[in-house]
Amino acid sequence: MTQPSPTQFCAIDLEALPAVTGHVAILVTPEGGMDGTGRRVNRLSKGAVARALASDAWEKLSDGDVMSVAYPVGMAADAVHLLKLARRVTPREGRRAGAKLRVAAAKAALHLYVGNFTRSADLALGAVLRGYEFGDHKSKTPDAYGPVTLYGSKPDEIATKAAPLLAVAEGVFFTRDLVNAPANVLTTTRFAEHLSDLGALGVKVEVLDEPDLEKLGMRALLGVGQGSESPSKVVVMEWHGAGDAQPFALVGKGWCLTRATTNPLAEDMTMDMGGAGVVAGVMKALALRKARANVVGVVGLVENMPDGRAQRPGDVVVSMKGDTIEVINTDAEGRLVLADVLWYAQQRFAPRAMINLATLTGAIIIGLGHDNAGVFANDEALCNAFLKAARGEDEGAWPMPLDDSYDALIKSRIADIKNTGGRPAGSITAAKFLQRFVKKETPWIHLDIAGVASIPKDSTYAPAGATGWGVLALDRLIQDMFDEG
Repeated sequence: MTQPSPTQFCAIDLEALPAVTGHVAILVTPEGGMDGTGRRVNRLSKGAVARALASDAWEKLSDGDVMSVAYPVGMAADAVHLLKLARRVTPREGRRAGAKLRVAAAKAALHLYVGNFTRSADLALGAVLRGYEFGDHKSKTPDAYGPVTLYGSKPDEIATKAAPLLAVAEGVFFTRDLVNAPANVLTTTRFAEHLSDLGALGVKVEVLDEPDLEKLGMRALLGVGQGSESPSKVVVMEWHGAGDAQPFALVGKGWCLTRATTNPLAEDMTMDMGGAGVVAGVMKALALRKARANVVGVVGLVENMPDGRAQRPGDVVVSMKGDTIEVINTDAEGRLVLADVLWYAQQRFAPRAMINLATLTGAIIIGLGHDNAGVFANDEALCNAFLKAARGEDEGAWPMPLDDSYDALIKSRIADIKNTGGRPAGSITAAKFLQRFVKKETPWIHLDIAGVASIPKDSTYAPAGATGWGVLALDRLIQDMFDEG
């Protein structure tokens, strides 16, 4: 699994600055103000920094942008990066600036002189998040990103503030690696093994195999995977950091693959286990930062494949809850998996609140593109808390309707419900299907992350491909609502 760049925190040593190799970055206010390090770099470079700041190009830069001076005279560094940033910024602005520095420095070691800047930890997080590349299946392993070193007036204080953020970054990288992995490598069995490895961090992990699922009555879930050679599994991950407090539940589904004949984007469906990937990343983040919360993550790992034994359009299955489901579209299979896993999570753990994630519908991409996940909720307070967390962590999320009027679209003639209502309001009817398997007393959110789990071009914090969207926002929500510390 890919590891984030090593991050170090050191005291400022201006005498050692001329010999620093790699790329050096200094902070400059929009007005051109520099601290002692900046003035030292300007003297070493014989005024190159001052000339850059006096240029029209600097004037045209927006706050948070970077100007680079290559091969500065008087220094061993290959480049000096001038980060245009006000002294007081939001965490979002700090993280975005750090990400831009990582792009400017490419894969070189990045030496960032922050002085007494208050958002130094956010700069570090942005730089670390952007320094990711998935190269597991290339014949030549790509060079790793160089370390990020922050030099400040109080390095121990910066390190303390950055530690939980960097723990969450490891969770993000875990999610990205899982989502980027192809299905022939990350089989349901291998996926379960990766999740079992979280036991070394203190997460209690239990893997339920097909005989266990049959005993539980998860016939909707098992029906999806009955045409695959890869066995269906449900993995339960428990993090206990708050005594006997009632747990918060995260639910995801994974490896519900689609057929190229029915889905022209099937070659991109490695990301269709994004919901399970995010749940896994959050659980890893909680364990690494020793969260003072009780959280359970439950994921259904199921592969949907064409075969003589596979489910057919028109089949009727019985869910764990007992509701009958007419399967009119075998390509709308993720919601069948979630139906059983949602019910199981509530029956076993009686969570104080529950959020499920899934790359569930193409319809959400049509509606929101790749900038926002769709948020469907039965509880206004929980919904508002999540939206606040997502905004604070710079992860796009947008509330969607969940009106009862949409129920008629998934009413079945021969069963209690059908698994899709067709093209109109496709993401909403999918959410309404899931809501049927959520108890009225359970505060619940469904996150449709089809548009944000993996993206076709570079974003602020990630290259094209898996983003790890949701790990930061859910970790923040858990801190805000469920941490007992």
